[in-house]
Amino acid sequence: MPGQGTAYEAHGGAMSTTDAAVAAIRLTEDELQPYISHVSTRRWLSGPGLPGDSDLFTFEELRREGLRTVADATGDPAGLLREELRDQLVIGGLTDLHGRERESVLLDGVTGEVSTTAFFPARPDLMDRTPLAPSLPTLVRFAAATDELTEVRGQFAAYAGRFGPTAVEDATRQLLTVFEEGTGGDVPTFWKIAALIRPLTLVAGPGTDSGLALDLPPRLLDQEFGRSHVVRFEDIDFPSTLTHAPTRRFLAETGLPEDGVLFHTDPDAPLPTLAEHRADHLTALPPRAGHLIVLGHLIEDNTLVVDGETGEVLNWSEREGTLHPLNTDISTLAFTLWLLHRERRIDESLAHELTNTLYVQVAKTMIRALSTIDPTGTTTDADWHYWTELFQDEVGGVL
Repeated sequence: MPGQGTAYEAHGGAMSTTDAAVAAIRLTEDELQPYISHVSTRRWLSGPGLPGDSDLFTFEELRREGLRTVADATGDPAGLLREELRDQLVIGGLTDLHGRERESVLLDGVTGEVSTTAFFPARPDLMDRTPLAPSLPTLVRFAAATDELTEVRGQFAAYAGRFGPTAVEDATRQLLTVFEEGTGGDVPTFWKIAALIRPLTLVAGPGTDSGLALDLPPRLLDQEFGRSHVVRFEDIDFPSTLTHAPTRRFLAETGLPEDGVLFHTDPDAPLPTLAEHRADHLTALPPRAGHLIVLGHLIEDNTLVVDGETGEVLNWSEREGTLHPLNTDISTLAFTLWLLHRERRIDESLAHELTNTLYVQVAKTMIRALSTIDPTGTTTDADWHYWTELFQDEVGGVL
């Protein structure tokens, strides 16, 4: 079985021991035979190796099974597998939010190229390859750059404390440049997703002036949705139980989009309490319904409410009569709506490139971005979370 190293850090295609040690997966010369003839790939797998832990990939397949071909992995008793796939080596997989493999990572033992494929055991004739990286060192370098941006360190350390649309644009351009230089300008969609979505977390800084979780840049929502489509409220619109001053100030000065992809609010009506909103219905209401103020509605009979005393934003399921945390406060709600709207624009630009598996990567990247800004409900141990569930709804195609 493959060996394990004691430390792994990718930096510019080289190994470093300056950061936290993570076990690497390495292969001996005997294990490389007879599968890999590409010299630099043999050198990489027997030297630096592959990361034993990554947010983007898992190489447990290699640790568990050693090198094996797609033909061996599928069995292919009817001989339906395409010839170009038969000798490709299965070394790992792309993972979803819970670490489950959703698509296999393949290595060409002759050229060193890395690609992906979805396994269809019953229909191997439907399997195909999608380019991922021209080599293993490039794959590792791309993953390291993505991690460095997410954690604002390494080559992206200069973005610490920088926030706003300009920071987002600069970080996107810098990460895309890394990918372009490594692929000759032909960046695979997987990496485009990372470059276009992950920097979006830099748009807002921690709350200092607003008294909320975030300080959003002035006019952020106006620029994204159009000023005429952002609803601002006056004191006369607020019920007496909305006493949380930062929330009142945000609704009056910044506002919310009238139509935020999954969210809509009535620009011409005052904000009712949940008790007032459901006064004509017989369904049971949660405790303190008079202190829960209805901000608007989400799809599938869900009502978005804010706690008038604490500023916490929650989701009230009309159908199930349940109340769940949605966002930390009104500022992180606004960020979520901005993030969703921006993702729609990105999605349109990549529409012809997205597959079902890449949809999973979009959802995973969106949830990672949201959890970076607002951990409420987005952790993997959360009971249920409206945004997370919708992001992962492949059938519904929310993203």
